[in-house]
Amino acid sequence: MALAASVLVAGSVIAYTQTAGAAPKPTIAQVKAQINRLQAQVDQIGQQYDKVSVQLMAAKARLTTAQHQSGQSAQRFAVAQSQLKQVAVASYESGNQSSVAAVIASGDPLQILRQAALLQELGNTHAAQTAKYLAAARQVASAQRELQRTKDGIAQLQSQLKAKKAKLDKLLATSQSTLNSLTAQQRAQVAAATIGSTSSGSTSSSSTSSGSSSSSSSSSSSSSSSSSSSSTSTSSAATKAVNFAYAQLGKPYLWGGTGPDAFDCSGLVQAAWTAAGVSIPRTTYEQWSSLPHVSKAALQPGDLVFFEGEGHVAMYVGSGYIIDAPQTGEVIRKLLLSTDWYAANYDGAARP
Repeated sequence: MALAASVLVAGSVIAYTQTAGAAPKPTIAQVKAQINRLQAQVDQIGQQYDKVSVQLMAAKARLTTAQHQSGQSAQRFAVAQSQLKQVAVASYESGNQSSVAAVIASGDPLQILRQAALLQELGNTHAAQTAKYLAAARQVASAQRELQRTKDGIAQLQSQLKAKKAKLDKLLATSQSTLNSLTAQQRAQVAAATIGSTSSGSTSSSSTSSGSSSSSSSSSSSSSSSSSSSSTSTSSAATKAVNFAYAQLGKPYLWGGTGPDAFDCSGLVQAAWTAAGVSIPRTTYEQWSSLPHVSKAALQPGDLVFFEGEGHVAMYVGSGYIIDAPQTGEVIRKLLLSTDWYAANYDGAARP
């Protein structure tokens, strides 16, 4: 996502400077600043998408519970209705019997509750059955309201996801169109200023999509060497998390992705620590706010490193390297934490 966003900005700058009478061409520093601002906005939308996705999953779980509770309430109501109907038939010979029986037989909990006074005529001799019936009616009505509230909430969350996806898709389509209009040299200049680039000269285990296969095959040996060279204080859980991250090298970035075939940045680190038996939040902002912070000097393999206002996260794997799911169109890769974009946008680290 970040590369596409940066291309949009850089492409706009290029087009602008080619216009007759345009202002002086922006400096590289100015272009990088524009890239970072737009990149932060795109990553923020992606994290919002992730958060809403989590909320939707929770709402669907609540819906299952609400449906179960509604079914149980309906069963209890049916039993109480049958019992009270038998009482009414056995107890009344008067003409009023038909009115009471009609309320009981209606099957509508709300109507029954509105007509509760009529049922009090049974209260003198059959108070227990009447109270049980009214309680069952209240439970059904409450369960139905909760069910509807949950359905409404799900519809609202689905609408939010659709809007965020449309916003991201539009940005990516515009960025790709701009990318197609650039020369190879211009594309290289743009790529050098974005997340995932190795412009500082660091060696990436997976620098391009075309090289993802060979990088994945070499990641196993890199994993074992990283584990053996890590600090002796690194927990076994952290080692498992790091090994999981290595195993994902070469897999594509996908915003909203939580695996097993594609990941976004926070989805990758969450999946890695889940594989290690440790639960951490889904989004970068929640991860940053809920986990203990550590200094850069105290980094250990498995630590989470955050960038651009906590809008992006990667995993530190030792010896100055990180594993990151950078952006749309790229693959999960290993690169130095000192690489230009990461060094310029580093916020801090946290340890699960």
